[in-house]
Amino acid sequence: MQMADRDSSATDAAYEHPRSNRPASADPGCARRPEEHDPYAAFRYPAFLFYSLGNCISIAGRQMLTVAIEWEIYARTHSATALGLVGLVIAVPVVVLSLPAGDFADRFSRKRIIMLTQGLSAICSVGLAFVSWKHLALPAWPILTGTNRALAATAHVFERHSTYHFDDLALPLMYSLLFVSACARTFGWAARAAFFPKLVPREKFSNAVTWNSSIFQISCVVGPAVGGLLIVRTGFPFIYVLDAIAACCFLFLVVPIKIGDQGGRVEGNPWRSLVAGLRFVMGKEIILATLTLDLFAVLLGGAVALLPIFADQILHCGPVGLGWLRAAPAIGAFAMAVLIAYLPPMRQAGKMLLWCVAGFGAATIGFGLSTIFWFSLTMLFLTGAFDSVSMVVRHTLVQLLTPDAMRGRVSAVNNVFIGTSNEFGALESGLTAAAFGPVASVVGGGFGTILVVAAVALIWPRTRRIGRLDKGLT
Repeated sequence: MQMADRDSSATDAAYEHPRSNRPASADPGCARRPEEHDPYAAFRYPAFLFYSLGNCISIAGRQMLTVAIEWEIYARTHSATALGLVGLVIAVPVVVLSLPAGDFADRFSRKRIIMLTQGLSAICSVGLAFVSWKHLALPAWPILTGTNRALAATAHVFERHSTYHFDDLALPLMYSLLFVSACARTFGWAARAAFFPKLVPREKFSNAVTWNSSIFQISCVVGPAVGGLLIVRTGFPFIYVLDAIAACCFLFLVVPIKIGDQGGRVEGNPWRSLVAGLRFVMGKEIILATLTLDLFAVLLGGAVALLPIFADQILHCGPVGLGWLRAAPAIGAFAMAVLIAYLPPMRQAGKMLLWCVAGFGAATIGFGLSTIFWFSLTMLFLTGAFDSVSMVVRHTLVQLLTPDAMRGRVSAVNNVFIGTSNEFGALESGLTAAAFGPVASVVGGGFGTILVVAAVALIWPRTRRIGRLDKGLT
């Protein structure tokens, strides 16, 4: 695969070894033989260790907030449309701001962008806590009552036969704070995606991606499970304050990381630099195929947005059960990520990617048809396990095939694909559930995911021929 070899060479030339981030065990006497597989290679680098700890805490806090905000909004509206709108207010900043955020990440210090956006996110979480705490004492301002009427009119389009209500004045403020927080996190995500490859040398990057995925999944296990329990024990405001504390923890753990991430690498018109990043992605068949696969698989097959409805109406397991439903995909993804870290590199990453996304669709269908709590947990566990493979393959491909000077913009394009698939997937699930019911929404999405896999395999046949990710993709 000559194109893959050229991509790999370009990345090698652009990659800068983080000199100030040498492994803690740099003693030549304890050096490992080249052929020996070290499953913990990335953790030998202090910068990765600090970043991972902060990332774990931050994501756990965000997962707790997500469980709480979904349950609170659903409890106050009993509307599937209201849940879908949560996805919309988070998706809009991703669509509008991802490309400018990527340009910022290539022009300015990525570390400072991460710190600033984490601080703004913490402020928004404190605002959510205050609004939730004082929701009964909020003044009946015309803008709040008018927004609630507009929300009710939107729900009426899709839920003519459902009982719902939009009379809580906190709802517009909650959506607004989620929107501002999403704007901050869009800029932060682009900076983090461009910052992350600098934490370890290139030859250790695939291992770092695997463990980063594992850490993400650990947070997605702990966050929802603890969040579901705290909803019952402490209430919503306390959870939102915990998310603010978690964001601040990440901010302070990034401070001691010393790597060369200063911006200023991009020259010329900002719009042209954005277009250059988009053209780069569109010109790489492998990257475009994997991003498209992930985009439509999550857009169609994501059942996460409807979990409050399944927990309340179908499985009857309450907020604690919702926390475990939320955690089940992360448990599966964590188990798979650890397995990937210990096993030798995948020999046929392309075929494995296609089969796993198809498995994700099949498990989604199983969850949609289930009325038994433990079987639903099992199916969600499998969706996470299959999705973990896709995440590792896609993230490794995007970063290793991208020169450092373009990582911010390319990561922004990646964020448009992946970020919008999650949030627009939530909107799509909420609206189709409102119109056809939650079961039909989830099952139909699972079948749609399998069809997308077949289409990608036919349109981009090179995807099937992706080999080992650490050997030039051949």
